[in-house]
Amino acid sequence: MHIIEAKEEDASYIALLGRFTFKETFGHYFNDEKDLQDYLSRTFNVPKLKNSLNKPNNIFWLAYVDNLPVGYAKLKLNSLSEFINSPRVCQLQKIYVLKDFLSLGIGQELQKKVLEKAAADKSEKIWLSVLKSNTRAINFYEKNDFDKIGDHDFQIGKEHFEFQAMAKNLI
Repeated sequence: MHIIEAKEEDASYIALLGRFTFKETFGHYFNDEKDLQDYLSRTFNVPKLKNSLNKPNNIFWLAYVDNLPVGYAKLKLNSLSEFINSPRVCQLQKIYVLKDFLSLGIGQELQKKVLEKAAADKSEKIWLSVLKSNTRAINFYEKNDFDKIGDHDFQIGKEHFEFQAMAKNLI
């Protein structure tokens, strides 16, 4: 396994990984396939990801196994949360790994890169949102010293999702 910081030319890999991993993780929650496909097309398209990769507050990493891209992470620097009263906050927006590679510790290695960069940026806290029913992810973050800090909702098409926000002190 090796991990690189992603560049604009990696947008197609991230778009494809995003589509596959999102559908693997959340696809079964959608009663309307069109809602899911619309979300995937809107969220994980190459032009949008190229734009996101070029924003100075966004940092992406790609994880490779046997030269195949199998996961990615995204950190957003200077990303305030309604649940945290601090000006030096960043957000772990995504850690997605293809299901077939979850047992290799790729998520842990991606998180390590994210936390190193967040600390180097002098962020005091890092926060994230996780689907309340995603116990695997919640256990992963709890094991890595993230604590629940609040709840919020998210709507995709006709589907309503309940999330919990979690945070970790970096200093």
